Parts: sequence; structure tokens; C-alpha cells
Amino acid sequence: MKPPHSALINHHPLLHLRAPAKINWFLSVLNKRDDGYHNIRSLMQCVGLYDDLLFHHDDTVEVISDADIPLEDNLVYKAASLIQRYTSCRKGVKIILHKNIPVSAGLGGGSSDAAYTLLGLNVLWDLGLSKRELCAIGLEIGSDIPFFLNGPSALVEGRGEKVKPLTIHSPIAFLLVKPPVSVSTAWAYKNMKKLTKNPVDIKLFCQALKKKDFACLSSMLKNDLERVVLKKYPAVGKIKERLLEKGALISAMSGSGPAAFGVFESKEKAISAAREMGSHWCRVVTTVTKSAKSI
Repeated sequence: MKPPHSALINHHPLLHLRAPAKINWFLSVLNKRDDGYHNIRSLMQCVGLYDDLLFHHDDTVEVISDADIPLEDNLVYKAASLIQRYTSCRKGVKIILHKNIPVSAGLGGGSSDAAYTLLGLNVLWDLGLSKRELCAIGLEIGSDIPFFLNGPSALVEGRGEKVKPLTIHSPIAFLLVKPPVSVSTAWAYKNMKKLTKNPVDIKLFCQALKKKDFACLSSMLKNDLERVVLKKYPAVGKIKERLLEKGALISAMSGSGPAAFGVFESKEKAISAAREMGSHWCRVVTTVTKSAKSI
């Protein structure tokens, strides 16, 4: 993939979208499907860490990024190519992608970028596609994309196609921490042995979240992929312990990891804890309340 060209970066884009990261409050893996995917149940939450997508007119579809991702693996390029084929659109676009969300971290950066590419091109190319159609296109690329099209908070089920938006008003401060390893989502699911028998009670979870009853939440903060990831990458478990030692009310791994998050009483306490995380990548973020529908 080409590195960003300064002349293009400074050229005023037709559209500038910010694609947020996500955390999984909990992730239950229920069973393996006939299509090879797993049925899951997860409460996903967008947080204030963003990749930037700048859209420019062009004759062809081109993606320029500051991340070292091969073009054939880049979900922005896949999303743009797929929506172009789906609609038989003859227009092109040049998309400049600035990555702030780490790759293969369990924070959904690639899926968010793809979702916002679909949203952006639907507007830019005047395609008039419904949210349902965009979700169907997105699901061909990644299971988290329907969530990002319906966020910022939602209960996600099936392989990711069943999304029920939820309203979580509580402003919550997180510290995201990632060790210097990358985890393949496919590897994590493939090596999972134990499936959930008692899924989290979503109503009880949301009530506890609204009251900020973290003692109650800590017993429900379960990620079924943690066991397999921690076995191969013990650094993730050490980060969770460190977060709790440094004042996190609760801590868990996000998605297929290896990023973990800690919830703090305030942004200031999260910033203080970040100073104690050594050389690990860290970001202090808060919950996102703005819906993708407002684009």
C-alpha cells in the first residue's frame, strides 16, 4: 500500500469520517455454525479512539494509508470494491486512511474503517442504500461491521448480523492497554475448547452498568476467548492484573485481544494508571454516544 502523500493529505477532502474503536463488555461464544463461524452474544461499546478516513474524488478506487497493511488485506479497499460491485457504480474514490487504532488488537479498527467506508461512499456516490443493505454488504467482509453501522452501543448476536442498539448514557473512562503481540481472530476461535453454557443476563448487565455497580459487573465481565489467548500470551493476563492494581474497577480483554481495558472512576485516574504501564501501547478513552446514523 502506498504511503500517504503530503499533497493529498493537505488537499481538502470531500468527506472526513472518524471511525471509532470498540470494546466488548462481555463476549460469549455459544456454538459453532455450519458455515464455520461461531454464534456469539456480546455487548459492544464504541470508545473515543478513532481512525481518520478522508475521501477524495478519483477515477479509480485507491486507498493510501500510513499503516503497513497489504492492499488485499485492507478492509477499506475491500469495502469500497464490494459496494462498487454491488451497485454497479462506475465512480471512483481515493481514500486516505490514518490509523490510530492498533491492528489485530481486538478493538475492531479494521471493521470500523470498513463500516465508515460503506457509510461514506453511500453518501459520496449518492447510492441511496438502506442500513440493512449496508449491513449485508459489510457482513461479507467482517462480522463486526454491522455493529459499527448501528453503534455506539449494541447487543450483538448470531455471527454478528443480529444487532440490537442499546442506549448507555453513563460516561465511562477506560484505559486501553496492548502488549506488543498480535492475535488472529480466526486463531482464537479455532483454538477455543470451552463454550458458554450460561450467557450473560443482558438486562441485569445494563441495569448494573446504568447504576455503575461495578461489583455486580465484575462477575459478568466474561470473555470466552480470554482463556485461549492468555494461555499463549500471558502478558495479557499480567496487564489485566496491573490495571486492577493501579485502580481499575474492572478489567477484561477486548474481543480476541490482545488489548485489555480497565474501567476507572475518572479520566484523571486512568491517565495516572497509564503512566504505570511501562512500554505498552496505552490510550485513555471514554464512551462514545454519537450514533453512526447521524453521518
